[in-house]
Amino acid sequence: MWRRDSPQNVINSFRKRQQLLPIFISILALLLVLIGITIIILWISSGGVLVPFLGRKPTPTSTLPPTPVISPTPSLEPTETFTPTVTISPTPNAPFEYEVKEFDTCYDIAVKYNVDLQTLLAINNFPNGTCPIIPGQKITIPPPGQLLPTQTPLALEGIPIGTRYEYTIQAGDSLQIIASKFNTTIADILNLNKAKITNPDILPPGLVIVVRVNLVTPTPTFAPTSTLSF
Repeated sequence: MWRRDSPQNVINSFRKRQQLLPIFISILALLLVLIGITIIILWISSGGVLVPFLGRKPTPTSTLPPTPVISPTPSLEPTETFTPTVTISPTPNAPFEYEVKEFDTCYDIAVKYNVDLQTLLAINNFPNGTCPIIPGQKITIPPPGQLLPTQTPLALEGIPIGTRYEYTIQAGDSLQIIASKFNTTIADILNLNKAKITNPDILPPGLVIVVRVNLVTPTPTFAPTSTLSF
């Protein structure tokens, strides 16, 4: 038969348990603290991953490589090339005024504007083919290609005496040359053209005068006589 403990023994046993309980709780608390410290140390040393306590290795996460950043290709603006425009001076088709420059001559002006020299002299009424120009003087430039009218030689034979013709003076003309050409006299030419010919020695080319023909008998021109030696 079981022996029944006395009440005193029960009380003593209970007191012993109460005395051991705080020691047991302190030991348990100390163990928990140590475990916690150990967990913290492992967590820090493993980079934040508690491998030993998870029971399995962490599944590696596939990380896509970084998408390369492509810089946009700068668009090149087309470079506009300017082609110089050639300005062509219009060719004059009518007479125009020109101011004489220093060192100008009628010949140089005629070459510069591609005009006939005799026409340039005639259109400006320069006497006897001369070119009396000075700097600052205004003269008229004829259009290129313009020429003085060419007189058609007259067949004076059979034309009634005193028949009148209009004649355009040419460069190099003189009253004597005109009189011989039309079988007339210098006095008659001057009489018919008093308003136009103020100086008998100055006949501007291009001037139109009136001439009467066959007033005198033309003087025949003989060839030089050859001398025969015997």
